[in-house]
Amino acid sequence: MNDPLHQFEIHRLIPLHLAGVDLSFTNSALFMMLAVGAASLFLLGGVRKPQAVPSRWQSMVEMVYSYIGTVLEETTGMEGRPYFPFIFTLFLFILTGNLLGMIPYSFTFTSQIVVTFGLAMISFGLCTLVGFWRHGVHYFSLFVPPGAPIYMLPLIVPIEILSYLSRPVSLAIRLFANMMAGHTMLKVFAGFTVALGFYGLAPLCVNSILTAFEVLVAVLQAYVFTILTCIYLRDALYLH
Repeated sequence: MNDPLHQFEIHRLIPLHLAGVDLSFTNSALFMMLAVGAASLFLLGGVRKPQAVPSRWQSMVEMVYSYIGTVLEETTGMEGRPYFPFIFTLFLFILTGNLLGMIPYSFTFTSQIVVTFGLAMISFGLCTLVGFWRHGVHYFSLFVPPGAPIYMLPLIVPIEILSYLSRPVSLAIRLFANMMAGHTMLKVFAGFTVALGFYGLAPLCVNSILTAFEVLVAVLQAYVFTILTCIYLRDALYLH
């Protein structure tokens, strides 16, 4: 049986070192570029020739666009509209990366903790900057729940700060762990299917069901990452 973790290895495609820093072009970078290209093709193809009666492609683009807009508006209200391009781009990038990883012999860059943590830090940094830009030092009141007794603040405030700082960690690990675990499970069952030969029919059926489930997880994890970013943005806009 092939090593199920082999699919997550980073390989240098174009070695490049500059001033002692490894800037090599890897398979992860390649599939991130493919994700951007696929997402751009999806959007441009749907709006290239807009029609009053939309085609199926245009309908899919409009559906994704309006759905993310609705999620953002329901979470953050009208104040969140200026941040729609970022939220929409974040969702589409993660979704495309997750779905590209479902193609056999491809690479799932969202299964790399460095990638998911980078995305999480971008979201966390944006929300933090928005909070300080709108509220200044009053943004620190986010760590003081309204109505909390004063004598409890020495205990509550550190907990709130720790909870706040753990946001990018939870975002990164949730996406990374789900994608890595799902693909590992698929690889293990695929190995059983090949090893058992004719008797691998049962693992093959299970693997087919798991593949459909993993596609659902790929969509769901992109949504979860996006909705949590919207919630953190709401906290930055309105505090409590």
